[in-house]
Amino acid sequence: MNSETQPESIQKTLNHAQRERLLFIEFRLYFLGDIRRQDLMQRFGIAPAVATRDFAQYRELFPNNISFDNKSKTYVIGPAFSPAFQHSAERVLTALSRGFGDGIGGSGEPLLTCELPKILNHPSISILAPITRAIHLQKIVSIDYTSHSSGFSTREIAPFALVNDGLRWHVRTYDRKRSKFLDLVITRIPRSQLIEDGQVLPHELPSADIQWNRIVELDLVPHPNQEHPEIIENDYGMTAGVMHLKLRAAVAGYVLRQWIVDCSADHKLGGKEYRLWLKNHLAIYGVSSADLAPGYQAPSN
Repeated sequence: MNSETQPESIQKTLNHAQRERLLFIEFRLYFLGDIRRQDLMQRFGIAPAVATRDFAQYRELFPNNISFDNKSKTYVIGPAFSPAFQHSAERVLTALSRGFGDGIGGSGEPLLTCELPKILNHPSISILAPITRAIHLQKIVSIDYTSHSSGFSTREIAPFALVNDGLRWHVRTYDRKRSKFLDLVITRIPRSQLIEDGQVLPHELPSADIQWNRIVELDLVPHPNQEHPEIIENDYGMTAGVMHLKLRAAVAGYVLRQWIVDCSADHKLGGKEYRLWLKNHLAIYGVSSADLAPGYQAPSN
């Protein structure tokens, strides 16, 4: 390969299928150190001849990245390896811990030993599907729902987004029963049915959801109770001791609770689990989800 040829220009000559297979070869080399022809064949369901051509093409394009170990009959990472593709840390960690693939037809087998926290409960697929179709098609869904405050009820909703708070999946929606936008926990929905002729009205559109469209800017800093704030700064990738977050007001409280951020005005929550303090606590004034933020109290008038 011409030393002046950039990987980006080479990638443009590849079709989508080729690019995905070469990306997989590089992924295995980069993060696992080796790859066999069978790995490529099993991942993409291709014939041996196609796999052989893919390895030959990767070696031709990026010769410094790959070597062949005659003893083990395995391709291994080259001594002067330099990644030719971009690898998102989030996607890499997901692949290593849950399996490489799109999550639908893949095996779901982890590539490395990983210990992950258990999700509280997974939504029923049969309940979820009508809701996601409604989001995509901008339709209405009839649901049964059980809440702590009002118990069991039947209602119509106009959903437009899914939200995960780290433990549970919610749907952001306009609720016709309560005549407002809110979050509903999907696992509390025992029945959902798409209303084919149901139309979302103008006041039920996402553009009318003030809390969803409001963006709050939060400044998180190491909690004063931490003896080594520099460790916290490194853990959270802070700049000059501050981590700036921009969040939708509708979900800000979920994030602050999940991250165990002390949101009190005077950082009075003293447990060692509070590694972060919301320095500008007034930023969540008027945020509907602020009641979920640990220690937050709205200023008295």
